[in-house]
Amino acid sequence: MLPLPVSFTTRRDHLRRHSGGSRHYRSTRDVLLTRARVTNLGFLLLAGFAVLSFLVNLVWYLSSPSDAYHAHDGPYAPPRAIWDTIQRERALAEVDHLIMVPGHAIWKGTSLEERFDEDQWVLEPYQRGGGRVAAFFKHILAAAELARQDERSLLVFSGGQTRPSSTTTEAESYMRLASISDLLPTLTPFPPPSSSASPPVLRATTENYALDSYQNLLFSVARFHEYTGRYPARITVVGYGMKRRRFTELHRAALRWPQARFEYVGIDADGDAEAQGGASAQQGELQNGYLPYTQDTYGCHGVLLDKRRARNPALRFHPYYSSAPELGALLNWCPGRAEGGQTTVFPGPLPWDHLK
Repeated sequence: MLPLPVSFTTRRDHLRRHSGGSRHYRSTRDVLLTRARVTNLGFLLLAGFAVLSFLVNLVWYLSSPSDAYHAHDGPYAPPRAIWDTIQRERALAEVDHLIMVPGHAIWKGTSLEERFDEDQWVLEPYQRGGGRVAAFFKHILAAAELARQDERSLLVFSGGQTRPSSTTTEAESYMRLASISDLLPTLTPFPPPSSSASPPVLRATTENYALDSYQNLLFSVARFHEYTGRYPARITVVGYGMKRRRFTELHRAALRWPQARFEYVGIDADGDAEAQGGASAQQGELQNGYLPYTQDTYGCHGVLLDKRRARNPALRFHPYYSSAPELGALLNWCPGRAEGGQTTVFPGPLPWDHLK
């Protein structure tokens, strides 16, 4: 027999006769405070629901992303769908040194013998002669050697699809040339692979969206985070010697990167001194590179912005707002009059603020 409802008692408890013949019901408070009887069946149903809820939460917890992905939780959390496709080699967690090579042209050759053939490079007219393509290869060679010496480094070739006549990027062409030359550094997996046939993990990658030297540096830091899951603690740039001041004095400072943790390796061409290493080249760098950035630190106005647009014929844009969300505000920083002028340094927090 089913128990009586909690609100039901004897007629004597529920209603009383008054002199006027009216019925008086118990208050709601009295009804709610009345002790109820629970059947064994009801108890089992409640217990079963509690156990089922516990199991569902346990399965959800065990199937959630690993600790490496929980590191992206919080105010900067990107869409989980991005990280569900990423499975990094554990040894990459120890990599903390970014070695970056900024691209200057696109190599379209297929054999090592073609590396110095100007016809196998997509070049601007001013880049022909003077041993410039040989300098490009020297940049690759020197950076690869630095990466080989430091097992905690990641080699990043940076440069976008800047030429309308090419379907690849500067960075991809540099890495392909490095691969053909057997220069790419590899990573020792942890734990070691069970089979000797397992492919090696490269300590080299490409950054395929930069359109100028400032973006070479900033985007490579973002790509380092994309590849390793962390931000670098040191940066080495390998490029033209005549661009040293642009990188060390302007771009590094724009990122507020510590000077003690930044190194620049400058290698100029050995050819025509007047065309490459002499006064003409130095004057060109000063007028077309260094000075414009002293007036427009982040390259997002006037002539520097026009250069970016001209170097983006494929209409591409980077993914770093999602994959390096901590840099979102810096990536979007374009100071103007309201911020104090075009040279105002980004004032917000950055992931490397703790570095000295």
